[in-house]
Amino acid sequence: MYGMRFVNMALFTTKFVQRASLFVSFGGLVTTIITTFLPLWKTMNSDLNEMENWYEGLWHMCIYTEEVGIHCKAFESFLALPLDTLASRVLMCISIATGFLGVAAAFFGLQGVEIGAGRERMKRTLLILGGVFIVVSGITTLAPVSLMAYIMVVKFWDENLPDVMPRWEYGEAMFSAWFAGLLLVVGGAFLFVAVCMGDHEAKLRSKILALNQEQRPRTQHYSITEII
Repeated sequence: MYGMRFVNMALFTTKFVQRASLFVSFGGLVTTIITTFLPLWKTMNSDLNEMENWYEGLWHMCIYTEEVGIHCKAFESFLALPLDTLASRVLMCISIATGFLGVAAAFFGLQGVEIGAGRERMKRTLLILGGVFIVVSGITTLAPVSLMAYIMVVKFWDENLPDVMPRWEYGEAMFSAWFAGLLLVVGGAFLFVAVCMGDHEAKLRSKILALNQEQRPRTQHYSITEII
């Protein structure tokens, strides 16, 4: 039992939590970048022509047929985009930008990364700043995909539309966006946990140093009395 406690204490150190959080955050950032440019946010298959599959992303619309294969075309006008697509594109770009800033700040705040001697307070600030940016990146990833999902559900069950009219459904990119946003939020949150762990370890070190300083004069006094 004591051995298991020792193993857990050895694994869950501040250094380990920092690096694990950065790794999770970086994975969420890479997934967010890939998801942003995938044309698989929406998918539609018409019952009238089952040989065609339509796909739509934030930047392209694609059609797949067995004869031709897949053919994609970029949206021509930025202002002519639907409001949900326009908002999602802007939010995903903000997510990528804040994710890059957060990962960069958290990297230079890691223990073992040298940015100058006596810069512990600066490294702590970088970790907090990185955690804030990464959590914001996760929220701005979850917001657009959740908005598009809600709009698709509302339009899918719209009774005013005829039943034969095809409707957009969830594409694979939406699920990867949810996963990426979750990774970013978890990674950023655990950076705050690592900061709290570092503060706790600093307090323990200061207490140990204070106790050692209190014990040194006593031992010197005892040695003087013995000599006398």
